Amino acid sequence: MSGDREQFNGDASVLYQTAVRTPLPTPDDERVFHENMMNVADAREQRAEMLADPDVPLLAAYEAEQERLAESFERRLRHLTGDDYTEVAMAYHDGERDDRIGALTSYYLEALWRIQQRTTISEMLFFPLILRYPDSFTVNVRFASGYTTTESVWYESPEHMSEELEADHADTYYSESLYSQKQAAAYVRQTAQIIREEFPAPDEMSFEEHKFGGIVSAGGRKGPVFTSMLERVEPDPGRFDEPVEKPTLVEAGLEAVQTEQELLPESEVVL
Repeated sequence: MSGDREQFNGDASVLYQTAVRTPLPTPDDERVFHENMMNVADAREQRAEMLADPDVPLLAAYEAEQERLAESFERRLRHLTGDDYTEVAMAYHDGERDDRIGALTSYYLEALWRIQQRTTISEMLFFPLILRYPDSFTVNVRFASGYTTTESVWYESPEHMSEELEADHADTYYSESLYSQKQAAAYVRQTAQIIREEFPAPDEMSFEEHKFGGIVSAGGRKGPVFTSMLERVEPDPGRFDEPVEKPTLVEAGLEAVQTEQELLPESEVVL
């Protein structure tokens, strides 16, 4: 095996204007989807608690959420192909296979690789879009240049400040940073509730009440400045004409275009 095949270096084109559509054919599938979204909400609330705690470094809160995200994509990859998911993705990338499993594996591995890069790379915005339809849901994993959206809240980390400040200024900056983190924690906690409202338990509401739902979120960093955003998105009821039997890649959809136009500054582009 060559060294090139052993190392995955990323390919942004795999994600570009593409989403994964997954069917929801049974009540059990609906429950699993709901549980997964509640895990997303739980992770957001955990980050809010860590942000609000002055004894917890901001980076620890950031990395904790990143780890949970990475673990979720690793589980999907192992569910698809076992432990050989890198080989499967590279074979698809090299044109040695051209099948649904290869395409999905390549998509999820690219997402995982970029999520893992975010802890060390500044100015790469994570910008996912999750939409629920009557018979399926879509996950559109997106990354954009820059670090913020037009609706993001900002907060700062003294640990990431590279500039040396005089003692008085350093104390002031530290206090202001802690305040910004507490403000962000309140926002993050509030937006976790949006996730719970958009994807309610299927056993507790009628089908008409839970057949549509959607969120778009974003998180980024530039030096000591971190950003966060989450908003509701109304799915397009006419997006899909046909049901889907297995998870498959689909075009990103009108909702992706709208959220990019509404939320990304003009200077930022989807990678």
